[in-house]
Amino acid sequence: MATATKTYEYSVRDRSGKLVSGKLEAANQAALVSRLKGMGYAPVSVRETGTGMNKELSIPGLGAKVKLKDLAVMSRQFATMINSGLSMLRALSILAEQTENKELAKVLGEVRNDVETGQSLSASLAKHPKIFPPLMINMCRAGEVGGFLDQTLLSIADNFESEVKLRSKIKSAMTYPVVVFVISILAVIGMLLFIVPVFAGMFSDLGGELPAPTKVLVFLSDVMKTFAPVLVILVVVFAIVWQRVKHQRRVREVVDPLKLKAPIFGKLFQKVAISRFSRNLGTMLRSGVPILQSLEIVGETAGNIVLERAANDVKESVRRGESLAGPLAQHAVFPPMVTQMLAVGEDTGAMDTMLEKIAQFYDDEVEATTEALTSLIEPLMIAVLGGVIGSMVIALYMPIFSVFDLIE
Repeated sequence: MATATKTYEYSVRDRSGKLVSGKLEAANQAALVSRLKGMGYAPVSVRETGTGMNKELSIPGLGAKVKLKDLAVMSRQFATMINSGLSMLRALSILAEQTENKELAKVLGEVRNDVETGQSLSASLAKHPKIFPPLMINMCRAGEVGGFLDQTLLSIADNFESEVKLRSKIKSAMTYPVVVFVISILAVIGMLLFIVPVFAGMFSDLGGELPAPTKVLVFLSDVMKTFAPVLVILVVVFAIVWQRVKHQRRVREVVDPLKLKAPIFGKLFQKVAISRFSRNLGTMLRSGVPILQSLEIVGETAGNIVLERAANDVKESVRRGESLAGPLAQHAVFPPMVTQMLAVGEDTGAMDTMLEKIAQFYDDEVEATTEALTSLIEPLMIAVLGGVIGSMVIALYMPIFSVFDLIE
């Protein structure tokens, strides 16, 4: 039977007399003190966490999540401290103390403890695959083997920051149309549920034949009153099911190609995917990660199964000793410019530099595309919203034009 463990916060002094704090799990306080002494520390204080009124409650699915922005900030701070000469243990301790995200702070404390017991940084990070992406783990492993971990950490920070910047551009462009769309839907539902029934009652009291648009509106109002609860349940169920199945391969094989063929946003999705593909591959090659391993990870992190297939084709080509750029030309998702630039980079031995230029080019393209879409969608959404609400108002007031005839 496994022994239950508890989490303790401790303060100790190391061999140089410096005060060090952290968290560890142990069966009891005596076992923790013995473990700390065995690590060469002099315990100062030990306190169990999560007891009494101080215990934190967490609801499954609603706890603190580690976002890419949190990892980007952490990576930059980590790289800065390592490059400034701080030891890895000290840097990890500082990060665990000052990181605002509680989940990330907890994991960093565990990573520090693992490193303190002699494990490598990459092996410690690999124990938390839901927090640290494969790209970060493999780059750290390559940096440790090559002896340039400080430069690798800087590359990781640059990569994450570029990805955060790319995502923020897309979010800023999509926020306005999404908000307007939601408001228009709520406005239509509100009118059908609360305003149209009032007019419908008034029309029925007056008698007479209603115009066709008004009949349609009253019919939709009756349908909405009947099926509104069912519609709400269906929307909630769909949202829950979609969150669970959207990452399944069979679902992605259908949805991902459709994203690239979407009428307005398809080009944007394509540019984002190419930018992410190029940046991740260039960053890993520059950090010394083997090319076959880099291609496998890039395929998984591209965010679209179409590019994952392309990465797998390239991997097989490289494994056979053939070119890297050749197989990409067979995939329509990659424009000729990309494949030609990669071919030149392959010939000149500057593949990482060429990939960085491609990523930068498509970052600029994404920014230009999102600005163009925003300027196009804003007036369209306003026109659609005004048209829908205006049509409903006209349909409601059409019978009033003949109200005096009905009274007579």
